[in-house]
Parts: sequence; C-alpha cells; structure tokens
Amino acid sequence: MKTLIIAEKPDMGRNIAAAIDPKAKNHRTYLEGDQYIITWAIGHLIGLAEPDAYDDRYKKWNINDLPIIPDTFKLVPNRKTIDQLKLIGELAKRSDLLINSCDAGREGQHIFSLIQRHLKLKQPVKRLWISDLTPETIRKGFAELREGVEFENLTKAAKARSEADWLVGMNGSRAFTTKHNVLLSVGRVQTPVLALIYDRQKQIEAFSSLKYFELEGHFNQQNVTYKGMWQGERMTDKAKADALAAKVKGKPARIASYEVKDTKEYPNKLYDLTLLQREANGRYSFSAKKTLDIAQSLYEKHKVISYPRTNSNYVTEQNIPEMHKALSALQGTDYDAIVRGANRNLVHAGNKAICNPSKVEDHHAILPTHRKASGLTPDEKKLYDLIVRRFLSQFYPAAEYKMHTVLTEVEGETFKTTVKQLLSIGWKMIYADQQKEKKSTSRSNAKEEEEDEEVEVDEPFSIEPNVPVTCADAIVKEKDTQPPKHFTEGTLLKAMESAGKQIEDEELRDAMKQSGLGTPATRAATIERLKHVGYIEMQGKKIVITLKGRTAIELIRGAGIDLLTSPEMTGQWERRLNEIARGTASDEQFMDKVKLFAAKIVDQVRLQSRAAKTSFESDEQPKGGTGAKGRKGTTRMKSSGSSGSGSSRTSKTAASSASEGGDGAVSTKRASRTKTAAAQPASSDAGAGPSIIAACPRIGCGGSLFMGRKGYGCSNYREGCKFVIWKQSFGRSLTDAQVKAIVEKGKTGKLKLALADGTPAEGRIVLRNIDTGELAVEAD
Repeated sequence: MKTLIIAEKPDMGRNIAAAIDPKAKNHRTYLEGDQYIITWAIGHLIGLAEPDAYDDRYKKWNINDLPIIPDTFKLVPNRKTIDQLKLIGELAKRSDLLINSCDAGREGQHIFSLIQRHLKLKQPVKRLWISDLTPETIRKGFAELREGVEFENLTKAAKARSEADWLVGMNGSRAFTTKHNVLLSVGRVQTPVLALIYDRQKQIEAFSSLKYFELEGHFNQQNVTYKGMWQGERMTDKAKADALAAKVKGKPARIASYEVKDTKEYPNKLYDLTLLQREANGRYSFSAKKTLDIAQSLYEKHKVISYPRTNSNYVTEQNIPEMHKALSALQGTDYDAIVRGANRNLVHAGNKAICNPSKVEDHHAILPTHRKASGLTPDEKKLYDLIVRRFLSQFYPAAEYKMHTVLTEVEGETFKTTVKQLLSIGWKMIYADQQKEKKSTSRSNAKEEEEDEEVEVDEPFSIEPNVPVTCADAIVKEKDTQPPKHFTEGTLLKAMESAGKQIEDEELRDAMKQSGLGTPATRAATIERLKHVGYIEMQGKKIVITLKGRTAIELIRGAGIDLLTSPEMTGQWERRLNEIARGTASDEQFMDKVKLFAAKIVDQVRLQSRAAKTSFESDEQPKGGTGAKGRKGTTRMKSSGSSGSGSSRTSKTAASSASEGGDGAVSTKRASRTKTAAAQPASSDAGAGPSIIAACPRIGCGGSLFMGRKGYGCSNYREGCKFVIWKQSFGRSLTDAQVKAIVEKGKTGKLKLALADGTPAEGRIVLRNIDTGELAVEAD
C-alpha cells in the first residue's frame, strides 16, 4: 500500500512530486512513485446539492415552499470534474495513508473534507501546511507533517460557513425573486458590499457643493521666498477674502513661530492580497480578479512568489532566512543595482515592522521566492515588479526629512507654511525610476489634510525667526467642496477590508479586524458576481450601481432585514466561525441560529408588496456595464400571476457559490480655530469629498451632518446651525456608526468610557441637547 497525496490543483501536485519523488511516473491525472501516489482536486470537485435534490417540488420556485432547511446537507459531484473524483476514489483503494496537501487555510481544508466525506475515505490523514511551492519548502513541510485531527475544528468551521451561506443565499434569493418576479441575488457578503456602493451613490446624489475661498500669502525674507495659507474660518464670502488680501498685501510681517523637527518615513508594509489588488488597480487599472489570476500564475506556474491568498502583511522568524535567500537570488537580474545597495542587517526577527508572528495566521505576506523569474507576460512582469520592489524596500533605511512649520503674522492675520525638506531618500530610491510613490493609503483623513499644505523640497530651507518679513503678494483662490468619489475596484476593496471598523459594537468590530467583508481569496469573486447579476456596471474605473442594484438594497432594507445589508452580520459570523475553529464554540448552535435567520428573511419578504416592474428597468442605464442579463440588466421570472408563485427556472449558483467559498448568493485643508470650522466637511477616506453621516436632528434645519477634522458638523453652518458632535468625546474617538446612532436613536450602545475627571465608566453616550449636539453619559 502507498501514501496518497491530494493537492488542490494540478500544478501544486506536480510541484510536490518534483520535490519529494522526482522519478514518479506521470499518468496525466496523477503521478506515481515507489512510495507516493500524487493527484489533485482541480479546485472544488464537490458542492452542496440544489434544493430539488431534497424534494422535486423545489424545481419550481415558490415562496410558499420556503424556507428550505435540509436536516442533513447532501453533496453532489461537479459534473465537469467527476472523472477526477472517481480517480481519487480508485487511487485511495491502493493507499493506507492520505496526505491533505490542499491550500493551507479554511477553504483548502473544506475542499479535502468534502472529498473525504463524499468518497467515505477511512484512512488516517496527515496535513501538509506550507506557504510557498519551492522544493525546499515542500520538502521541509513533508518532514514536518501534522496530524489531520489537529484540523477537525477548522473543518467544522469551514463546513458551517458553507452550509450557512447556502441557507441565507438560497432562501433569500428565492424569496425576493419569487415575490418581485425578478431574479434578485442575495448573499451574506455580496449584499453588504452592494449596500456600500448604494450608500456611496446616495451620498454623491445628496451632496451640495459649497464655494469657498482660500488666501495664499507670498513672503520674502532676505533671499528666501515662501508661501503660507491664511488660518481662520472657511471663507464663503469673496468680498471678505478680497478685503483680507488687500489688508496684508505689501505689508511688513514677522515670524510668530518657527519649529523644525526631524522625521522619518519607513518602508510600506509587505503585500497581502487585498493591498496588492488595490495598488495594482490604482497603478495599472487591473481588476481585483485580474490581479488574483496573475498572482496565482506567478505562484503556481512560475513559482516566483509565495502563496498569494494571504491576509497578512508580516512574516515569522522562520521566513527571515528565506527573505535573505530571495534577496541573493535577485542578484544579476534587473534588480541587481538595488540588491547591491541593500542592507541585510535591517531584515531580522527583531524588526516588528516586518516580523510579527502574532499577525500571521495561515500564511505570511507575499514574498518573491529564490527562483529567478523568466518567461513572464507583460502583465505578470508588472505585478511581479510591484511585489519585488516592496520586498526590496524592507532592506533599505527610512527616508529622512526635516519638517519646517512656520507661522507668519501680518496685520494681525496668521499664515501657516509647512516645508518637508528631504535629507536622505532611503528606501524611496527603489521607486526613483517610476512616478513618485503614492502616499500610503492607510493615513488618516486628518493627516491627509495636513499634508495638503506641505511643500516637499530637495534643497535646504531655513527661516531666520528674528529677521523681518514682507508679504509680497496675497492671492485669493476660489475652491469648491467636492462630492465623495465613486468607488473603483481598488477603493471598494479597501472599504470591504475595513468595513468592520464602522460597526458600533466593539466586540463585533474586533472580530472583523482581521477579516472585513469576505476574505482576500473571495473579494474579487464578490465584485465579479455583482457585475454578473446586473447590480453594478463599470464606467472606466468607476463602479456605478444600476437601477436593479438600487432596488435590491431598498427592498431588502424595506423588508426590515437591514442586518443582511450590514457588515455586522459578517462580524457575528466571523467571530463565531473563528471560535468554532479554535474549539471554543459549537457549530451546531451556530447553524441553529442561521436557520432561524433564514426563516426570518422569508417571513419578512412575504409581508412586502410586489415592486413595480419599472423599479428594475431603466432606459437610461449607464453605459459600459458588464454581464447584465436580459433587457436593461434585469432577468424577469415567469409568473403565474400570484406573488406566491415562482418559476421553473432555477439558479445553480447558490449552492456552488456557497461550497466554493462564496457567500451563497444567487446569481478643507486648514486647521481651524473655531467650533464651526472644526466640524466643517473633510475629505473622505477614499480621497473624496465630505461623507454624509445623517440628517441634522435640529428641528427645522434640514441640513446634513458631515465628518470634519475634529467633529461632525452641519452643512447649514453658514445659515447659523451650531450643531456639532466632537469626535473625541468621553475618552473615545467616535466612529461614524456611533454618531449616526446618537443622532437617530439618541444614544450609542454600551461602551467603555472616561468621564471628564478621567474616571473609567461603562455606559451609553446620549444626545443631551438637540440644538447644539451636547452629549452626556447614561451610566448602566
């Protein structure tokens, strides 16, 4: 008897054979040597059965037959790959040990488990758990095989995730589809992502541009000239701005304050998949799916990068030697000059910006391997270049700057100047032959606003604090506040990754810190799914929601199941699935609650009135859409005339999506010195204009609340509305969701707070004064 190794894909199986049994004979669908038989799964060979596998009546979609909740979920082979499944069954008969060599993660574990369950394989199991496919790593992994029983809880979590997604996706999609006579796809991840796009579109439509004026002073001190921005409340009156310009122009000035400090900018984090997808979209306009496909090719076919479907930006101590080996392998390549300038002493286990085992779960950050790249396509070269340069930057020191902050006073008016003087280019020399590296997208809004005023220079800059200054000129600049920007795939990926940060409940927010909406491996497929079902369309790089997509969100929220459109449900699920994987929660209890939620969805949809046909179709659909079905992006279902009837048409996508790791879905620049200015609109996280949080609660106001630099203020501040909620309140930095709860519900959920005297407390932040936004604490 031999040992049967089951890999996830053919390339992986062949790589394993080349590393541990190079003389194994190739039989096309498997390889066999003296000790090992190596075969593969070709992805998902098995999925969850469609509803009609449980009862023939489910072939026809009918809301009266819902919810569909199987006692035991049936498995069905993928018809396209059934021969491979049968082959694994035959090979297993000649084996007395199985080695699960599928991807090291929850879904890889699920793929193997489905094969094992369906074929009723009883052999003992060992687990290969590795992060790249170099021969050395494979051989090391086989020398350190783990017991299959160590992963039983991970298998339970994977099974629960798949079945729960089936229940929500299948019942939700059938309920909404049969009720409204249009194919409406619903899913745990897909629907909240669509809601993000919907909400952004509503913000754009509700935005009212505000014209304002800035005053830029031009100053001379001996041989030095510099510019500064006037500091004060935002000016919306041009006459006032012109008067100020006339007041200071040509007048003597003095240096009211001059501060100089040294600062450093360290290399950006190593790539995880989502960060790589975001930057490839921004730089090369690659879709998330395209980036994933290319990365997978670089990993499987070329073996020049480590496992790409990772959610970590860090490595462990064991990866440090591999990083040094990969650096050496880049000698003599196009990166030779950069390698020669590298400082190996900077990459070590003590550098927590690189090596942080606590932030590595299944896989470490994406790294180049020590294999030299050759035969890459142009697009593969572009992505490989991003990965290699990010990797090489870790071997370079920080870029060093001297920050000059000058406050110039003239005729009682203050102008601020910030100059960023480059002292040492450090790691940024790696990007010197490209366009200037974009500023880190992880910076806060406040920091972005501060840096808007910065002037970066290479030459020395210096001001004499006690030498007179002249205001040579003063220029009034007309500006308009900008609406939020449409999502691109890159900014949507970031929003999906950080979706949990807007959850008010602290425990759920913590559960989503490492996950967000979807996983690195599934986010691209979620975006493609939204295109395919006609919910979104692409206009260049912009993502635009269709009328069908709008109506879907409005119907779901209108049914009273807002949780389905919120990241909160994903947070609840991910927390419980993580606990199941650790063995601290019951998968059976989790599934019982999911079944109740699926039934609730159906009950709520039954109470709805059928939406008008025109709610899904428009003669003015945006151009450039992809994958929209039927007329104007909508597939209408056959109907027998009653809202309870459905169609004989069925969708095969719900079960397959659930089993394959889907979600079961059927197919102002200045720092102000006054209260009003502190709450004026600031740029949104995606580099857009102010984001609407809620309607102003002040009676008769009619304005909207925007997030400003220091607080949340009303858009009608020019008309005298003084409502503002300070972001820093009671020892907390309030989130958008918490402010929305204060405004709309009058209070937050239970929070850990700090009273005015610093005393710790637990309670809710409540709105004390509806006219001013004054807050108070309601102790529990």
